[in-house]
Amino acid sequence: MRVYLHTFGCKANQYDTEVVRQRLERAGCEIAESPETADAAVVNSCTVTHVGEQKMRRMVRHLARVKPGLRTVVMGCAAALDDGRIAALPSVEAVVGGSDADAVEAALGIHDSRPPTHDSRLLESFTGSRAWLKIQDGCDEHCTFCATTMARGDNRSRDPREIVAEARLLGLRHAEIVLTGVHIGSYGADRGDVRSLGELAQLLVGEVPGPRFRLSSVEATEVCDVLERLMVEQPGRLAPHLHAPLQSGSDRVLKRMGRHWYTASAYRERALRLAAKIPVFGLGADVITGFPGETDDDHQATVNLVRQLPFTYLHVFPYSERDGTAAVRLGRPVDPAISRDRSAELRELAAEKAARHRASRAGGRADLVLEGRQGGVRGALSEDYVGVQLPADAPWVVGLARVSVTLELRGDRLWGVAA
Repeated sequence: MRVYLHTFGCKANQYDTEVVRQRLERAGCEIAESPETADAAVVNSCTVTHVGEQKMRRMVRHLARVKPGLRTVVMGCAAALDDGRIAALPSVEAVVGGSDADAVEAALGIHDSRPPTHDSRLLESFTGSRAWLKIQDGCDEHCTFCATTMARGDNRSRDPREIVAEARLLGLRHAEIVLTGVHIGSYGADRGDVRSLGELAQLLVGEVPGPRFRLSSVEATEVCDVLERLMVEQPGRLAPHLHAPLQSGSDRVLKRMGRHWYTASAYRERALRLAAKIPVFGLGADVITGFPGETDDDHQATVNLVRQLPFTYLHVFPYSERDGTAAVRLGRPVDPAISRDRSAELRELAAEKAARHRASRAGGRADLVLEGRQGGVRGALSEDYVGVQLPADAPWVVGLARVSVTLELRGDRLWGVAA
């Protein structure tokens, strides 16, 4: 059987798709490069925004058009909350909520009696120099705008021994391993052996030589002393980069969002402390505009906080109403035109901050993990999550997955040059 795979959403979803890929290949299936050459398709869905779900539905309809008779399985977060509309899409044979690879196999009529395993051959399905490693699933918090918690369930931490074993295999082929999940800062809260993300990171750094680890997304107030120390003392092992969801700089809006574990001032203090201690530091965040009840003053509080902090990038999203979430009972969302204007203002501010950060890195050193090639240029990612370009055919680049360079600013882009 030839199976086409398509993923929407976060790194956790990307990891889940790779697990499905491994399982299918292990059962003797071939992964198709296009739906036209496939017998079946697996679409991994996202429910963070209505736009993401619309794209998924369009993709499923497209698959049915380009390959009549194709058998499609939809998995993931949107699938977990399906009210029948996904199941009714053309060519959909099964809807599998969450990341259950066994259920996907069963839906495709594949029955592999061997126990699931990870080995170096199967892990080759991650391409390039970077790989994802899912350490937990689910979330115990209940943000009023978030449907992912309903789809993914409560926090469930993976066995640290499994994580270390998988990291060792990934480290044989990948220069960077991204620790991902739905709420990785809660790792270990349900365990008695390794009880925190900091303890897990320390374990990985100590027992898995070679690769650089990176945190995918973690709350600013969940960065413990251990994580801070690793970023300061061993930036080559734990990337000095924090993607810390902010969502709003207004305490009033944060309370309406159900984000009770921090205030704007607590976020500010933690971010500034890390920036003061870590010489090279990348700081990103998610921000939602137009949340129900957000006033001009609330938006201005967010703008002011963003100006005060050393963000190197922002992901800005207009509020997206999700069925079943508490936020739908908080009143009408802000007018979409106002929300778009607020988003545009924050994105412009973020672009200015990103440009300043790139300029500040010029003349300094960077630890780069090399990525794809386009023409004569090789892309790379620095420890602080900045994109860097390199001459692909330079002798000090060819054949490498990771390299230390001096950075040079050319126009608005950073280039790596040999020291």
